[in-house]
Amino acid sequence: MAETLIELTDVRLTLGRGAARTEILRGVDFQLKEGEAVAILGASGSGKSSLMAVIAGLERASGGQARVLGEDVGSLDEDALARLRGRSIGVVLQAFHLLPTMTALENVMVPMELAGAPDASSRAHAELATVGLARREHHYPAQLSGGEQQRVAIARATAPGPRLLLADEPTGNLDARTGGGIIDLLFERATVTGAGLVVITHDPAVADRASRVVRIADGRIAA
Repeated sequence: MAETLIELTDVRLTLGRGAARTEILRGVDFQLKEGEAVAILGASGSGKSSLMAVIAGLERASGGQARVLGEDVGSLDEDALARLRGRSIGVVLQAFHLLPTMTALENVMVPMELAGAPDASSRAHAELATVGLARREHHYPAQLSGGEQQRVAIARATAPGPRLLLADEPTGNLDARTGGGIIDLLFERATVTGAGLVVITHDPAVADRASRVVRIADGRIAA
């Protein structure tokens, strides 16, 4: 039986205080099994990115329970959350978030070194070669195209061998042709590494690539 990687039960998220208090997530139930690729589809403001933030431990749920890779993320302190992400969760965002003063190789290698991963350099070399950037690994982000920068971001996410990959609008800053290649690569790397994959998107064409689609609207699972 496939292991459950994500289990959300009646998850709620409320931000702000007083008159500015806003209910973002309104009782979300969601599961992801090992080997699954799930797309969370919704319009801007529907709560899909906030849902991913709760899964990644970047936001703490205001209510309900969020279990990720067997851990109750709501009960972990910041150090434990950072270790969980560094060891077992790869994150790819719309903004590439590469460090401008580091080469592509260093952007992939340094997070692994900080997490205490063995052979960080060789693993970074191998992953950049896998995403087609073996000849660009000593280039800085400003010397790379948008598609190349997102490939570096994918390599950074997958090099540690995570059990879970989270991608939030990974093609949002790319043209359609480049974005299509990035989606191909993301699903391919998830399949090859065996990681569970959650892709946050507003694009039905991206959602069609997933094995299951969850639609979110107004902070609730709609379908």
